[in-house]
Amino acid sequence: GLFVTDYFTRTPRKLSPFRSFASIELFHFHIPEDTVIAVWNLITFKEQGGTFGDQCPDRSITVYFRSGAPSVINPLHTHFPRDTAVPGSFALTLTWTLPNRTTGVFNVTSPLPGDWFLAAHLPKDEGKISVKGLYEECQYLFQPQLIVQRLVNIAVLYPGHVTEQSMAPHNRSCLYKVFVPSYTSRVLVEVLRCRGAEGCPLWLRVRAKAPPLHNSTTLDCREHTPCQLAQDLPFWQHWYYVLVEKHPGVPGTVSFQVTVQLTDCSRPSLARPPFLPSSTSMNMPHSFGSAGGLALGDSPPPTSPNDTKHPLPIPVTLHTEERCWPVRPTLRNELDTFSVHFYIFFGPNVSVPPDRPAVFVINLLPVLDSGGVLNLELRLNVSSLCGENVTVFGCLNHGVPLTSGDNASVTCETESLAGFLLSVNATASLSRLRIPYPQTGSWYLSLRSLCATEHGFEPCTNVTAEVYLRAYLSPCINDCGIYGQCKLLRTNNYLYAACECKAGWNGWGCTDNAEAFSYGFQLLSTLLLCLSNVMFVPPVAIAVRSHYLLEAAVYIFTMFFSTFYHACDQPGIVVFCIMEYDVLQFCDFLGSLMSVWVTVIAMARLQPIVKQASVLYLLGAMLLSMALQMDRHGLWNLLGPSLFALGIMAVAWTARTIRRRHCYPPTWKRWAFYLCPGALIAAAAVLLYAFVETEENYFYIHSIWHLLIAGSVGFLLPPRAKPSRRLGPLPRRKGCGYQLCVNEQEELGLVDPAVASINSICTS
Repeated sequence: GLFVTDYFTRTPRKLSPFRSFASIELFHFHIPEDTVIAVWNLITFKEQGGTFGDQCPDRSITVYFRSGAPSVINPLHTHFPRDTAVPGSFALTLTWTLPNRTTGVFNVTSPLPGDWFLAAHLPKDEGKISVKGLYEECQYLFQPQLIVQRLVNIAVLYPGHVTEQSMAPHNRSCLYKVFVPSYTSRVLVEVLRCRGAEGCPLWLRVRAKAPPLHNSTTLDCREHTPCQLAQDLPFWQHWYYVLVEKHPGVPGTVSFQVTVQLTDCSRPSLARPPFLPSSTSMNMPHSFGSAGGLALGDSPPPTSPNDTKHPLPIPVTLHTEERCWPVRPTLRNELDTFSVHFYIFFGPNVSVPPDRPAVFVINLLPVLDSGGVLNLELRLNVSSLCGENVTVFGCLNHGVPLTSGDNASVTCETESLAGFLLSVNATASLSRLRIPYPQTGSWYLSLRSLCATEHGFEPCTNVTAEVYLRAYLSPCINDCGIYGQCKLLRTNNYLYAACECKAGWNGWGCTDNAEAFSYGFQLLSTLLLCLSNVMFVPPVAIAVRSHYLLEAAVYIFTMFFSTFYHACDQPGIVVFCIMEYDVLQFCDFLGSLMSVWVTVIAMARLQPIVKQASVLYLLGAMLLSMALQMDRHGLWNLLGPSLFALGIMAVAWTARTIRRRHCYPPTWKRWAFYLCPGALIAAAAVLLYAFVETEENYFYIHSIWHLLIAGSVGFLLPPRAKPSRRLGPLPRRKGCGYQLCVNEQEELGLVDPAVASINSICTS
């Protein structure tokens, strides 16, 4: 056949260490139908400071692949919440082959068509808190590329018609596909009139949604006569692919005929005729209408006179176990993103009769609904059992409803399908199921009521169980609880939700408390971070005693907002916020930088040199506010104002030293007992803040930072300025002169100076 190659790529993204699913990088691809091979080229490279990061350490990169929805990953091996189903996915770990670049390849033969998702992350690190801009950080960039090769013009088989085929010696196989509509209980593929050099040297393979693989359902036509391959309970509204493959080493041409028959389970007495439209043209099974015969519009389309497809006789018998029951739709009510409720008509209480199942369908929209959590809840009304030992079984399956052929089966799986089984009875009347990141499409829920006996489960007689059914889509499991935050994330045009846990809690729903902080630990950390700000009380007292009232006001501002910011910034439940978090954070950062600014300006003693030194305080406040609004975590927000203030202080001290011809400050005691200890304490605080602080030791290292910074202010704040000893002006000699005593109202600007009266003329 003819192949077409398509190429897709994504923009490189920076990878982060794994903490929760909110820290991964998610990539969304779409694989077209009839794809025979998909190749992902996984490119990873290092960067440091805008150049290749040859000196960066090698860190392994884990990539996950899943079709239909994002992968539900658990690299930290935490516990999932109760009643949570975990779908599987592929995983691949990339190792480095070059100092700054590596490439991995992931091949998928005959991949399922539709949405595919890749998730990538780095290993979990120690959680070091680094100051932004302090050093060039190593960045690991990941870029996936997809190359697909798909077949075009695949021959389509029509149910009930024969397609003739001759396989030349140089050909190995022939590929066909047939569309399976809703309410189809069986697909039967048959090879007829096979003629070759060695009988019928053919293999027959069938697979849903994608071309068959070596492990697909296979039949050797040499060993089976007739060569028939049946698929029970096929996926509805999907293509089925039929591969007829020749045995290796068979000479000559092999000719055969292939046909497909579909069993329409919505008609108990008929199979699906040739070219019969799906019985879901009105979204209702035909069993709701006529009991037999053709419904309106059930006439086959005309065939071309030159068509090589010939109709076959239609069998009119159908086993009772192949009958499908009416599917009740649900009403979709969208409340918000990933907040969707599915209501049942004449519900939510559902009656489950003893002789047949009750089947419901939940339709999840493509792409839009796969980023949340599908929740299902069954609650049995015990009073409706009339004292019988009844158990209601629910089977939730994707693509096709699973109803038991026998009336006493409690399984929810077949050879090719596997669903999720729920059960409720008088003892356990409530059952829940949560499916994170569900596949989109149709989900079918089949409810059966069975009575427990000594010999197992048997059909009940004259007991109709009543079940409360609730199905809904939510962003996260239980909104991540009290120790987590449900975050709405986006990658390009795809939205998904994930939990970000705190206070040592982990897991998909923040329910794993293996490393959780106890209440006492949370209280201790909050008290340490808050009460350590009390260390600013001595600097406030020193500033007031030395008549540095402006500096004292700034220290009080810093102490107040730092205390309540850390009370609001706690990860656990010991949290107290008097304002919005963003306001508290801004005021805390501003107060900290202003404390440094006013302390250094006070140390410069600019008043005798610059008459309007107070302008510097106002200028610093405005510049610091602007810098914090631009980037609160930048390194230069701390270093820039500090270095500028230190430069002003150095210029002022140098000017005094030159004018006095003596080192300033002049006394060695001031250097030995105040300036040097204060500088050392401040330097130790900066080193702890920049290089030692991590997420694990944050509560006590940052508390020590509070103590050291406040202590350094107490040492560095200069003493009270001594009164000036300069002589006043000499007394004026007596002589002629006069002094005008102007009305006080004139100086206040209350009267016109032109009409101001002179109160007195004082002669001397």
